Amino acid sequence: MKTTISPIIAGTMNWGIWDKNLSTRDMAHLISICSENKITTFDHADIYGDYTTESDFGKAFVESGIAREKIQLISKCGIQHTKGRNNPIKHYDYSKDYIIWSVENSLKNLKTDYLDILLLHRPSPLMVADEIAEAVSKLKTEGKIIDFGLSNFTSSQTDLIRSRTEVCCNQIQFSATHHEAMLDGSLDYMQIHKIRPLSWNPLGTVFREDIEQTRRLKRLLVQLVEKYGVGSDTILLSWVLQHPAKIIPVAGTVNIARIQQLMKAVSLPMEKTDWFAIWTESMGNKVP
Repeated sequence: MKTTISPIIAGTMNWGIWDKNLSTRDMAHLISICSENKITTFDHADIYGDYTTESDFGKAFVESGIAREKIQLISKCGIQHTKGRNNPIKHYDYSKDYIIWSVENSLKNLKTDYLDILLLHRPSPLMVADEIAEAVSKLKTEGKIIDFGLSNFTSSQTDLIRSRTEVCCNQIQFSATHHEAMLDGSLDYMQIHKIRPLSWNPLGTVFREDIEQTRRLKRLLVQLVEKYGVGSDTILLSWVLQHPAKIIPVAGTVNIARIQQLMKAVSLPMEKTDWFAIWTESMGNKVP
C-alpha cells in the first residue's frame, strides 16, 4: 500500500443526515479536531447520507483550510440505493463505467483531485474481475486513486479480485463482540497476502445492545477503566489494535472529548491476560 494512513481512521457515516446532521461549520471543526489529534484519515462511502455526506464533507473540508496533503481520503462505491437515486431496487454495480463515474463523482463532492484509497463497498455475485481491474488501472493511471481495496469481501472473493489487480486492504467488521474474522481464517489470509485489515464498528455492540454478552463485557470494562485510566472505548479500540494483523479501526464518534482520547489506544500497554479476559467475557466461556 502506497498510502500512509493514521493508526485510527475517522468514520464519517454518521456525520450527515443519517444521524448527527452536522452543519458545515461543525463538520469543519470536527475535521480540524481529528487532524490535531493525529487522526488524519477519513472514511467515506458515496452512499452515506443517501449520497449527500461526501458533498457536505467537501464543503467543510474547504472551510477547514487544511491542506489536502495533510489528510487521507477513503471512499467506497458499488451500492446503488433507492434513496437519493432513481433506482427501482437496491443493487450493486461494478461495471467499469460505473466505477469510474462513481469515483469522479466522489472527487467532485469531496473537493479533491484524488482518493487515497478506493474500496468496493460490498461484493456482488455479478461482479466481473477483469472489468473491475480495467477501471482500477485507468483510475490509477489518471491519478484519481492512489490505492485500491475492498470492503466486506471474503478471502475467496478477495482472491478473485487479486488475480486481476493489487488489493491493499479490506474493511471488515471486527470488534470484541464480532471477532469471527480471527477464527475463520480471514485475518490469517490478510497477513499472508499483506492486505491491511480496516475494522468498521470496532466498538461492536457493547454500548448498543443490552444482552448477556455486553453485560459481561461492561462489568470487566469497569475494572479495566480503573486499571488503565482511560475510557471503555479506548480499551476496546486497543483490543482491536493488539491483533498482529495490524488492524486499523474506523471510529465513528463525533464527540470531541472522545476523539481527543482515541489515539491513546495506539500506545496503551494492555496486558495479554486482559486481552484474553475481554475475549473470554465476549464468548462467555474460557478459551479452548
